[in-house]
Amino acid sequence: MRALVLPPESDRMLVRPWVDPVLDQVGYDPRSPYVERFWLGILGPSATWFVRYVADRFDRFPTEFTLDLKDCATAIGIGGNRRPTGHLPRTLARCCEFRVARVVNRHMIEVRSRLAPLTQRQLNRLSDSLRAEHERWMADAPGAAHNEVLADRARRLALSLLELGEDAESAERQLERWRFPAELARQAIGWALDRGRPTVAGAM
Repeated sequence: MRALVLPPESDRMLVRPWVDPVLDQVGYDPRSPYVERFWLGILGPSATWFVRYVADRFDRFPTEFTLDLKDCATAIGIGGNRRPTGHLPRTLARCCEFRVARVVNRHMIEVRSRLAPLTQRQLNRLSDSLRAEHERWMADAPGAAHNEVLADRARRLALSLLELGEDAESAERQLERWRFPAELARQAIGWALDRGRPTVAGAM
């Protein structure tokens, strides 16, 4: 993992939200119990604290804000060393490695305001007890296949995935990775495909 090289001539960096039509609906707030319990072991403590720190500021400045690098490093307990081997550049690089942040240019980064549910590959990195807890967590999440709230969420996400260019099979697999029941994922994709087809009147 390469550390992020921070601009030497400035102690500040512009931060904007990484807008994602899908994750902004299905993802978890960085300050949520889900992120604290399951993402922490994947992302690491410093990077988790960083995205939580940024999430607090997005509450006040939703479009962008100027990040004071020294204040941020001090606040999340990693010190202000900004050399490539320092804690803050490595923390930002780790955020980019796990795609919770990305570099726009030497003076600007974008950070997600919602984190995705863990992928199966990430789940495999957790301990057996945490994986079991994650399964219980998802099973206890509000709504089952018949729950209209969950069904509506699945349909909206399916539509977003298709609009972003995913084919039906890939979109269905993605819904299943997000722990939607297989039958509900299939129904949601069917609904989204029907919605995307032109009506007879519209085709004339």
